[in-house]
Amino acid sequence: MAFPKASLPLTLVCLASFSSWGKPAVAHNIQTDGTVGATFHIEPDHNPRAGEPTTAWFALTKAGGEAIPLAQCDCRLAVYDRAADPDTPVLTPPLEAIAAEQYRDIPGAEIVFPQAGIYELEISGSPKAEAEFEPFALTYSVTVSPGKAAAVPAETAPTAIDSQVNLKESRPSQGEWYWAAIGLGVIVVAVALWMARQPRSK
Repeated sequence: MAFPKASLPLTLVCLASFSSWGKPAVAHNIQTDGTVGATFHIEPDHNPRAGEPTTAWFALTKAGGEAIPLAQCDCRLAVYDRAADPDTPVLTPPLEAIAAEQYRDIPGAEIVFPQAGIYELEISGSPKAEAEFEPFALTYSVTVSPGKAAAVPAETAPTAIDSQVNLKESRPSQGEWYWAAIGLGVIVVAVALWMARQPRSK
């Protein structure tokens, strides 16, 4: 017998609370659609960065708390950039059965967000043969921060003009050579005059 829809969120929250008893608090997002709910989490601690791989997982649950493994669900994941195109996904990462925290064989995917911004992750699914649950579609909002690589500007390669300027700066100009030669000549003449004035030994 299915629980009333209103009781499903409370059931999921209670399950999450009891399962995490005595463990450090971890950020989760719980959504429901009909008699199916999902506990969603994305690494690291719901603060993904652009250009860096991150893992997202969904612990699917029927009304009453029975888990729905990926083997029983024809699940699909789509990632939307609402600022760019709200109707066309920018990513459709494949889902794999993974283990996370106390959950086993749940849908998970590795995602690399192309740039910082606000994205929406939509997981939808329908039961495979012998599985019994209603088709569902759940949406989660994710804020992606700039990645470390984007925060540090790349060093630009020196241009041909820069190389020529540096080469000219490293080489003495003709004027510098001219005055250096005059200075050396003055020193030589001064030394010669000084030696000529010295008394000769008999």
